Amino acid sequence: MSTPATDQTATPTAPQEVPVPTTVLPPTATTPPADPAPATADAPPAKPAGGTPSRGGAGRRTAAKVAAKVGPTTAAVGGLVAIWYAVSYLVLPPERQFLLPPPHEVLANTLGNPNIMGPMLDALWQTVGVALCGLAVAVVLGIGYAVVMVQSLWAEKILYPYAVILQTIPILALTPLIGIWMGYGFSARIVVCVIIALFPMIANTLFGLQSAGAMAHDLFTLNKATPAQRLFKLQFPAALPSIFTGLRNAAGLSVIGAIVGDFFFQQGSPGIGGLLRTYTLRLNMDALFMAIILTALFGVLVFSVFAALDRAVIGRWYGRPAR
Repeated sequence: MSTPATDQTATPTAPQEVPVPTTVLPPTATTPPADPAPATADAPPAKPAGGTPSRGGAGRRTAAKVAAKVGPTTAAVGGLVAIWYAVSYLVLPPERQFLLPPPHEVLANTLGNPNIMGPMLDALWQTVGVALCGLAVAVVLGIGYAVVMVQSLWAEKILYPYAVILQTIPILALTPLIGIWMGYGFSARIVVCVIIALFPMIANTLFGLQSAGAMAHDLFTLNKATPAQRLFKLQFPAALPSIFTGLRNAAGLSVIGAIVGDFFFQQGSPGIGGLLRTYTLRLNMDALFMAIILTALFGVLVFSVFAALDRAVIGRWYGRPAR
């Protein structure tokens, strides 16, 4: 009676263990090749479909960048012209309108007159030479002065007050003395230009040279760096943003200094500042406003050139966005 019971329990267990591995293996072997086939078949039509919108999007982005650059300047110029017209026609009475002629009259009476534009362009060219030479001298002197001060605390305490005094003395008080001592030629005008543009280069360069971190100085000390290595490999790279900030400020001030020198030094070939004084005394308002426009355009051009140079040289190093 015990033997058939054991036979019945043995027979069902044997067929249950055999089919388990056979049912698991086929799906694992067949599923991987089925997935990549439709993916590769769907990939080629997706590429040409996505190519055309990207070109249109790139064109729109380029147009948006151009509009972002040109738009504010155009709006500012348009606002100035609108204010000019409003003051000329709405604020001034008709008998005093000659004091501020509208823009179209200024352009019509000056651009087509070679007797006005010829001397004005010659005077502007001389002012450009004075401004650029004065800016170059101010940059060299300012950076050298700051390098001397950064070498020791005593040098900074002794030399920095002289820079502050030079900045605080009114240039109108020094200009007659410069004319008496040096004459009224090209060199005297460069001196006036340097005096006005020097302090921003000194102050910004000194701040930049002192902005290197203490840990970086400790690293150079551990590696036994020489003062020249510390200056050119640590302090100057850290000072580049401040140096370019001072350079932009000094560029604008050099134009002002050149015009001030031309305004007071009437001997020799006149600069644009000398013509401004002559036109003011004669109440030649059309030529006066045209000279002011040319001077303003020159100042904006100089500032824009150094601002673009700033972005090109150190924009990527210090994370400044491209504009």
